[in-house]
Amino acid sequence: MSRHVEIPPGPVTGPRAVLADLVAGFLVFLVALPLCLAVARASNFPPVAGIWTAVAGGLVATWLSNSQLTIKGPAAGLIVIVAGSVMELGAAFGPDLPEAARLMLGYRLTLGVGVAAGVIQILFGVLRLGKLADFFPLPAVHGMLAAIGIIIFSKQAYIVLGIDAPADLSPLELLAALPRSISGLNPAVALIGTISLAVLFGLPMVRFRFIRRIPAPIAVLLIAVPLGLAMNLEHRHTYLFPDSFFDAFGTEGEEQQHFSRYEVGPRFLVEMPEVLREPSAAFEFPDFRGLATWIGLKYVLLFALIGTLESLLSMKAIDLLDPWRRTSDPDRDLTAIGAANVMVAMIGGLPMISEIVRSSANIGYGARTRRANFVHGLFLLAFVLFLPHLIHQIPLAALGAMLVHTGWRLAHPHEFVKTWLIGKEQLAVFLTTIVVTLTVDLLAGIAAGVAVKLALNWWHGMPLLAIVRSEIEVEPIETVAYQVTVRQAAVFANWLALKRRLLGLGLHADVTLDLSDVRLVDHTVMEKLHGLAAEFEANGGSLRIVGLDNHTTLSKHPLAARKKSTAARPNPLTNPDDIDASSNVQRASPEHASGEESNAR
Repeated sequence: MSRHVEIPPGPVTGPRAVLADLVAGFLVFLVALPLCLAVARASNFPPVAGIWTAVAGGLVATWLSNSQLTIKGPAAGLIVIVAGSVMELGAAFGPDLPEAARLMLGYRLTLGVGVAAGVIQILFGVLRLGKLADFFPLPAVHGMLAAIGIIIFSKQAYIVLGIDAPADLSPLELLAALPRSISGLNPAVALIGTISLAVLFGLPMVRFRFIRRIPAPIAVLLIAVPLGLAMNLEHRHTYLFPDSFFDAFGTEGEEQQHFSRYEVGPRFLVEMPEVLREPSAAFEFPDFRGLATWIGLKYVLLFALIGTLESLLSMKAIDLLDPWRRTSDPDRDLTAIGAANVMVAMIGGLPMISEIVRSSANIGYGARTRRANFVHGLFLLAFVLFLPHLIHQIPLAALGAMLVHTGWRLAHPHEFVKTWLIGKEQLAVFLTTIVVTLTVDLLAGIAAGVAVKLALNWWHGMPLLAIVRSEIEVEPIETVAYQVTVRQAAVFANWLALKRRLLGLGLHADVTLDLSDVRLVDHTVMEKLHGLAAEFEANGGSLRIVGLDNHTTLSKHPLAARKKSTAARPNPLTNPDDIDASSNVQRASPEHASGEESNAR
């Protein structure tokens, strides 16, 4: 097999590399600043909490992990979990408190949850359990992310319009109530929000390359902040706005009859404390009482599992994009994230993950080493210490627009179409995860998705014993050449065992994987095998998949599930030998987990 060796775009040591990391770190800081504020506020945390998380990710986790190009910080994929924890724990421990006091109590209790989850992540890393992220079936993971996107969209759309979301409504009820609520929008605030949305959705379509190179969050701020200043949002006041377009041309005597009065003020801007002047306002400390309740334990599990899953998938995706083909240690990276999460939760920050889109932007801006993540953290720290008044000028509607855009990308209609094209059974798992998440909670949604996937695999021929074990034989052919034969089934539930055997042969080996005796190969394994084939190729080896000519594909998608059938007809579109090893690898990554990919460009 021919080897393709990509020439790195520059050295990783020396003055040129240091300069490249400085530039990349600064540019990532510009992207990260508004997103950290937006994620924190949507999570029912103070906006400054998002900054502390990214600072800890840059200054602490950077040096504990060996991951060279990932950016650590808060991400949209955890918003639903964190916000849910704040609300549920606040309601459980302070049901009679005013709303603001209840949310503050829930915030402190959630910090206690964050500390415990960080400790669990450290244990995951120490016990080398990072591989467990590979257990979850891909349609359930993507369904979880789509559900998170719908929840984010349903809540942040009200922020964009300058109105308060109706209390105690589910995400689906919030969406249903949105058309009726539009009539009560605050025109000045909604103008900032809608223009911000137009920039986020429209910037990728601009023909001029130099304009498209501006990171979308920065473009939003360059427009939204001057608009907020022009509308004098810093000072509380009221203004009149016509009830309809034609009322704007009414006579002076009819002004009160045809115009409505609206209020604007600092509550529509980011609340940012003066850290150096009043440090006590910038930090908060955890309350651990929630850990003795089922609610607290549930969120500890969610924080640890979902944060770990997103981080490890992001790290793997970024390793595949690394021009120097460096490989991160997943367990060490997880330990680093856990340690930083414990530290940041002790001072009032959000949970962090290895964030895929900011990491991708980091590579695009020319980063060479983890110094770029460190520099990004330094700039954030300097900004929040010395220029908090500039952060305070950011309109909340602009941050809400960034998250609406994020939610839209997470739950984009294309995700539904892609999943349907892969196979109807994949769509069933995808939709089940979404519906149960929206109607019950995230933990139940993931469990339901896994259960439906297992049931469908059994229906298509997976033996029940294949859930816990797989039959794998390894036969040496030459010194670094092997044939690996799998029997019974190759599905998401036993993928870890197959992956361990394949990696045990060394990524430099030439491996032929014979699947002719399996009754079922599900989509998750097909996609992960092709991702693994790309890793083999990047390290000078090869992974060739054979033996699927007598299997029926469940759809025409190249990575669709396949089940054994004596009447199967070979399909050239789905012959695995004809598939580029690197095709669709990113579909398995959480690129949609943050949903901010266009924001980073």
